[in-house]
Amino acid sequence: MSEKILLVDDDANILDGYRRSLSREFLMETAMGGPQALKLVTGNGPYAVVVSDMRMPEMDGIQLLSRIKAHSPDTVRIILTGNADMDVAVHAINEGNIFRFLNKPCDKEQMAKTLTAALLQYRLVTAERHLLEQTLSGTIQVLTDVLSLVNPAAFSRAERARRYIHHIVTSMKLGNPWQYEVAAMMSQLGCVTLAPETIEAVYGGEPLSPNEQAQYDAHPGVAYGLLSKIPRLEPIAWMIEHQNRPVREVDESERTDMRLGAEILRLTLAYERLIHKGLSRTEAVHTLARQNKGFSPEFFEALVTLDPNAEEGEIRHCRIDTLTPGMILQQEVRTGEGVLLVSKGQEVTSALLIKLKNFHARRVIPGDVTVSMPATTLAFVKGAS
Repeated sequence: MSEKILLVDDDANILDGYRRSLSREFLMETAMGGPQALKLVTGNGPYAVVVSDMRMPEMDGIQLLSRIKAHSPDTVRIILTGNADMDVAVHAINEGNIFRFLNKPCDKEQMAKTLTAALLQYRLVTAERHLLEQTLSGTIQVLTDVLSLVNPAAFSRAERARRYIHHIVTSMKLGNPWQYEVAAMMSQLGCVTLAPETIEAVYGGEPLSPNEQAQYDAHPGVAYGLLSKIPRLEPIAWMIEHQNRPVREVDESERTDMRLGAEILRLTLAYERLIHKGLSRTEAVHTLARQNKGFSPEFFEALVTLDPNAEEGEIRHCRIDTLTPGMILQQEVRTGEGVLLVSKGQEVTSALLIKLKNFHARRVIPGDVTVSMPATTLAFVKGAS
C-alpha cells in the first residue's frame, strides 16, 4: 500500500494514539495544525487521504480541507470533531467536499474502516482521471493526425504555432501549459472544411474572393463546434473560437486563463503570419507590441528570444522507405500535378509515413526527401492533468 494518509490535529496525544494503532495497516504521517499540514501537502504530497480535526487554532478543519481541495482535488478529505452540530457538518461538506464526517472519540475500528473506504474512493477517482487523460491524449493525437493528412498546410501552420507557444508559456512560467499548446495545435482544425487551394492561397498571401474569405473566417467556429463536445476541451475550444479577435471584445465573465489563452493564440498566429511574410523576428515582435500595448511585456520578451529553427538537427536525405516517426521534413512534398501532400516542417508520424509510401508506390512523388531529427519530440499532449 503506497498511498499516504495525513492526520491533522492540534493535540499531540491524539496523533500519537492513531499513529500507534493504525501505522501497521496504513502509510501515515501527522501534522500539528493547519499550517504544518499545508506545508506537508505542498511539499510532500500528494496524499490519498487527509483526516483533519475540526477545531484547531489559526486554521480550522473546514478552512484547511478547502485549501487542500484547491491544491490537490483528488485527495479524499475527512473531518473529525467532537462537536456534533449539524450546521457544522453541513458547512464542512459543502465547503470542503468532505468524504466522511466523524465524531470524536473515534475508535480504531471505525477509523480503520473509514480510511479503507477513503483509499478505495481515491483509487477510483484517480483511475477514472488517468483513463480520461489517456482518452483525451489519444483523441488529440487522432485529430492531429487527421489534420496532417487532410490539410497539410493547415497542420504545418498549427505545428509552428505550437512550437512558438511551447517556448512562450515556458518563458512566462504559466500553469497548465498543455492547454495553450493544444489550443495552438487544434487552432486550424476547422480548416478541414476548406478547399486545399483556399488554405494555400491564405498562407501564400494571395487575395481571396468574398465567398472564400467568409469560409475561411468561419473556421474557428467550426473547430469550436467539434472540440466543445469533448470533455475537458471546452476551455480550449473557447480559446480557439476567439483566436481572431482581441480579448477586450470578449465577455469579461470568462475565466482568466481562457482569455489569456485566446490572446496568446491570437498574437502567436499573428506573429507566425508576419514571419511567413518575410519580416525578421525583431520586426515582427515590435510590430505586434506597438499594436497591442496593453498586453503582457513578458509575452513579447519571450517572442524576441524565440528561434524558429532551434529544434532542427542534422539535415539528411532519406529514402521514403527509411523514414522513421519523429523526423521533420525539410521540404514540401507535392505530386507531379502540384498537389501539396506534406508541408515543410511537418513531423513524420506513422500515419503520414503510410501516406507517403502509398503515394510513392503509385510513382506520383519522388522516392527521396530531405529531413532533420529535432532535439526534442512532439510532446503537446503530455501534462493534461
